[in-house]
Parts: sequence; C-alpha cells; structure tokens
Amino acid sequence: MGVYKVTVATGSDPSAGTTNIIYISLVGVKDESAKHKLGHGWKRASVCDFKLNIKEDIGELLSVRLFKERYLLQPQDAWYCDNVKVIDPIGKLHQFPMYQWISQDTSVLIPEGRGNILSLGSDNVYEDQRRRQLENSREVYKWRIYAPGAPHCIDADSIGDLPVNEQFSDQNRGSFAFRGLLSGVEVRLKGLLLKKSSWKTVDDIKMVFTYNRSDISDEVSQIWNEDSFFGYQYLNGVNPMVIRKCLNIPENFPVTSSMVAASLGTSTDLQKELQLGQNPGEQTPIFLPSDSEWDWTLAKIWVHNADYQVHQAIYHLLHTHLFAEMFSIATNRQLPRNHPVYKLLIPHLRYTLAINTLARRDLIAPRTIFDEIVAIGTKGIPPLVQKAMEELTYSALCLPEDIKARGLESIPNYYYRDDGQMIWEAMERFVSNMVQHYYKSDESVRTDPELQAWVAEIYEKGFLSNESSGIPLSLETMSSLVRYLTMVIFRCSAQHAAVNSGQFDFYAWMPNGPSSMKSPPPTAKGVTTIQSILDSLPDVNITTSGLTVVWQLSRELQDKRRLGYYPDNHFTEETPQLFIQEFQEKLSEISKTINERNQTRKIPYPYLDPKVIENSISI
Repeated sequence: MGVYKVTVATGSDPSAGTTNIIYISLVGVKDESAKHKLGHGWKRASVCDFKLNIKEDIGELLSVRLFKERYLLQPQDAWYCDNVKVIDPIGKLHQFPMYQWISQDTSVLIPEGRGNILSLGSDNVYEDQRRRQLENSREVYKWRIYAPGAPHCIDADSIGDLPVNEQFSDQNRGSFAFRGLLSGVEVRLKGLLLKKSSWKTVDDIKMVFTYNRSDISDEVSQIWNEDSFFGYQYLNGVNPMVIRKCLNIPENFPVTSSMVAASLGTSTDLQKELQLGQNPGEQTPIFLPSDSEWDWTLAKIWVHNADYQVHQAIYHLLHTHLFAEMFSIATNRQLPRNHPVYKLLIPHLRYTLAINTLARRDLIAPRTIFDEIVAIGTKGIPPLVQKAMEELTYSALCLPEDIKARGLESIPNYYYRDDGQMIWEAMERFVSNMVQHYYKSDESVRTDPELQAWVAEIYEKGFLSNESSGIPLSLETMSSLVRYLTMVIFRCSAQHAAVNSGQFDFYAWMPNGPSSMKSPPPTAKGVTTIQSILDSLPDVNITTSGLTVVWQLSRELQDKRRLGYYPDNHFTEETPQLFIQEFQEKLSEISKTINERNQTRKIPYPYLDPKVIENSISI
C-alpha cells in the first residue's frame, strides 16, 4: 500500500496511439490492486506520468496488468505500449518492458523486466503467471504442417490470421515486398513484362538495367562469362554453401588429366569439369574449357541454373526462413516473456512469421510468380526440402563446423567464411556472457523446464525428430546452450544476409543466374551457337519478372534494425546492458575490418558487414 509513481510509454509507430481508455493494476507477491483508470486519448511516442494511491498490501511488485476499453462511442482502437515503469513507496524502480499491441478490449499481464529461470527457484506466483501466459500464447501460436518432410509452420493463411504482435507495423509495406506489379520498378518495366519472346542479343538483356542497378551487378554483367568469376561465385556469391573439398573423384566422372591439361596447366591434375548427366555416354558429353566458346558458356549457364534452384529452395527458404519460423513459434509457445532466452531471441524473430506467411501466399503458392519464373516451380520445393531435411546435420547449421566439414578452413579469399567466423565468434561471446549471467551451472540448464520444452518442441516440430541429424532433443550443459543459441541467432541474421542480400547483385544479370531454361541441356558438342543460347534463356518477360523479384528481396527496409542494436529494451538489468554494448562495439570493429578489405577488392563482399545485416529475417 502507499503511493506508486507510474510512467507509461506509448510506441512511436504512426498508429501506436489510441482513443480508448487505459487502466492499470499492480500485481504483487501478496495481492493484486484494484484497477486504476489512466485516461484516454493516448498519442504516439507519448510518455505519461501518474500517481496511484494503492490501498491493498500487494507486497513485492511482480507485474503490472494493463486494460484497454472503448471510450464512449469511439471505435475499437489498437494501442502499442513500449513499457511501464513504477517507483514503489520506498523509492525502488521497477521496469516492465512490453513492446506489444493491445488490439481488443482485454488485459495484458506484463512481468517485471529482470530475466529469471524457474530452475533458480522462482516462487509459485511467478510460476503460475508464466504458466498462464504460455497457455494463452499456445492458443494463438499454433503449428501447421507445411509440406511432408518439411519443418512445421505457423497456422495462418494471411497476415490477418497471425497474432497481432507478429504483424507488420505497416501491412502495405509487407505486401509490397512480393506484389511487385504495384512497384515503381515494374511500372517502368511494363513494356518488357509483356514481351513474351526470346532475347535477340546479349546486349539487349542490359535493357533491364536501365531503371535499377548496382555497382556489383554492373561488374557481373561485364565478367559473368570468365571462368575465374564462375568459380569465384561459389565462394563469395549469393550461395557460398555448396562448395566443398573434393576428396574422391566419382566413378561416373570419367575426366582424364589430358582432357583438362590445357585449362589447368602442368602443375594441377585435379579434374574440375562439368557433366550434364550423372552417367557418361553419347547423350551426356563432358564439356571442357577447350570446347567451343558457346558449348562451354552454355554448360556454365546450366550449372548456374541448377544452383539457382538449390539456392532458393534449400539454402534460402529452408535453411533461413523455415528454420527461423520454427524458432519463432517455439519461442513464443514455450518461453515466457521474462525468460532470459526469450529476451535474447525475440529481436531476432521480428517480422519472420509475417514475411513467411506473405511468401506462402504471394510468392511460393501455386500459380504465383515462383511458378511463372522458376524451373522447379512450387511443386519442386517440397521434394527438395524433404531431401535436404533428411540429409541435414547439426554441424551444417554451425558455421565453424560446417566450414571444417566442407574442408574449406584454409582456402584463400573465402570471405563468407572469414566474415562469418568473426560474426559467429562475436555472437558466441555475447551469448556466453548472457548464459553465464543467468545460468550458474550445467544443472541449472538441465533443470530449466521451459528451456527444455523449447528445445524439445523445435526438435519435434522443426527438425522432425531426426535422430541422425545430431540436433539435440535436450541441452545438458551451459556450453551446449551457448552453441545452440549462437546457431539460432546466426541463422536468423547473418546467414540470411549471406544468402539473400546479394541476390540482385548476382542474379540481376540473368545469364549469370537464370531462374529457368526454355530448352533441354545439349546432348552433343559443337552444335551450340549464341542464338541457341539466347533461345534457351528465359524470355524477356520472365527475365524482367525475375529481376523485380530479386530487387525486392535484396532491398533494405525503412524500419531496418541492424545486427546487435536493440531499440526495444527487453533486458532491464545493468549487466546484460553492458554485454549488449560490448557486442555492439565488437560488431563495429568487424565492420571496420570488412570495409577496409573491401576497399582493396574489385568486387567487394559487403553482405556480412554487421552494418548491413538485419537482426531478423523480415524480407
């Protein structure tokens, strides 16, 4: 009992304010206070102070409960609250981070901002609050089977079906991402979008650059057919994930040293050639750099086309978007808001459910643009995803181990590895600091029921209980928790940047990454001409549609939140705030190192610069 000073902050989003009435009650260890009216007419970005005379003996303050009700005849009006701060009668400050919408006439319980775990002996009041919050969350975050053999997804058909706090702050901005016919670029390219014919010359393809281009895409259009650049892209292009050290030449790969001597020189006998079929024969010739210019060019184009399919379905969709979605659903279903792992992860899950729901409706649903421009079409995604899931390993999701498994520890000029390692190590240190702050022993990890339920649900619903993957069903030690959390954060931020942000740079020049091919692969040497190549490439309208898609997917959002910067203060204690500051300083150092290197490179590798990486998958 006594006078409590309350400060309520409304969010800065243009629609964050409300005309509705807001009430508050204070919840303590002993009791909950009566409901107190705070008023109506809340403006965006406002900070309002109140004094409440609490008559009840509520004991130590644990939570606050906010209520929203319609005011007179005013319409139902959503309200976004950033946080609530309370100074109790003895002068102690209590902080309650919210960062949520209240859309209906309802109440929301906000726990105090200090992170805590049940295995550290939280009292029964805390445990009961957490249990009820999770029960409510499980009612709105529900699983759905996306496709056989694929990670489960959120049970939603549209943005409006999602929990209100998962929706874009501006839904029109989200729809704009895939409905490119409304975009300025497509309006300017309308003439090309309607042209269903082959390109007449290679130079004609440059017409699509008239309205949108980048320095790297310009350079790619000049050097795309050089063999050295062909190889470079599998290290530092938009899909640096498939290259690996070859330890044994396959038996069905009959390339002799004499075939490639002219290309490799006398000091090298490794056979690096292309075969369009898995079994050699008259219909599946081996194409060599010593063949005619157009034979060799078309062979490389076919490799790019095949890589495009694998890149989009496996390394982009599955390994970042779908994995991040399952992390998001499980986090909201199994971890209460005051759990430190929830606080750590929630900034890295922002908008992921929204962008994936949009993609399933507007991009990769039947009869959408994916069916129009991509060879595998929407029917080809499930079998590729299923096969990738069957072959998935935990080490493949952890960058240092993945690099080692692919035998690429020492190959020079592999910037995905170099930059990724720096970011991974910075994340690992940051996560380790947080884990050691909240978990004091391996036992506290093992006995945290909420954490273990979270890991188990990801294993079951996300990784489909695949024992051979090595992905854990439970976590037994602090070090295993650090590894797991680092993997999650890296995948939701840096890994997505690596396989998404360069799409326009490398795919805008269509011959360097055609999304589909009109003619089958050649079955004989010496018959390919520049005209047959042009006739094999996607038509003008398909090329233009593909360009607009990769432009949309590669662009930065206006409300982007870069890696390591957390404007929503979910952690309210001083020590975690210091860990965040240290993480930000390290990321700044990494950014400087990357920029200095890129200044010396003809083709820079900017995609893992922390200043351009988003905290979460939101495009």
